[in-house]
Amino acid sequence: MWRGGLAGSGEARTPTAFNLAMAKYEIRTEIEIAASAATVWEILLDFRRHPEWNPFVRRIEGEAKVGERLTVMVKPANGNGMTFRPVVRVVAPEREFRWLGRFLVRGLFDGEHYFQIEPIGKDRVRLIHGEHFSGLLVGLAQSGLESGTKAGFVAMNEALRARAEQRA
Repeated sequence: MWRGGLAGSGEARTPTAFNLAMAKYEIRTEIEIAASAATVWEILLDFRRHPEWNPFVRRIEGEAKVGERLTVMVKPANGNGMTFRPVVRVVAPEREFRWLGRFLVRGLFDGEHYFQIEPIGKDRVRLIHGEHFSGLLVGLAQSGLESGTKAGFVAMNEALRARAEQRA
């Protein structure tokens, strides 16, 4: 969903040279998983094992501690891999994990990636997986985000569900 316009105005616009600096875009996906929040959290935060099951986030190195810098390598479906170094923003066990990454400098292309786990029954959760993008280049990258990146999120969600349900 494209959200541009003057800051705070709530006015939606198409990208222009003037409002690209204000560009915002969000990808949000959800999936229900027949497993406990503890199981989903354990799989998500076991960075060493991501290459075994995760088709999108191929590698994560570092500690899941607020303020720590991670090294993350993603590979969108039909796209080139990219490595970046986000900073961990939220670690709420069995509820939320979030990091903020930037391309080169603040405000050019920023992405706040999040995973939220919501219990919806006994040993059943909803995983909300998304990213808030903002910055000068977001409007130019929108189509690639909607296709390759969103497909990567969905593939990761499905793989996480399969792994978690296999353990349950």
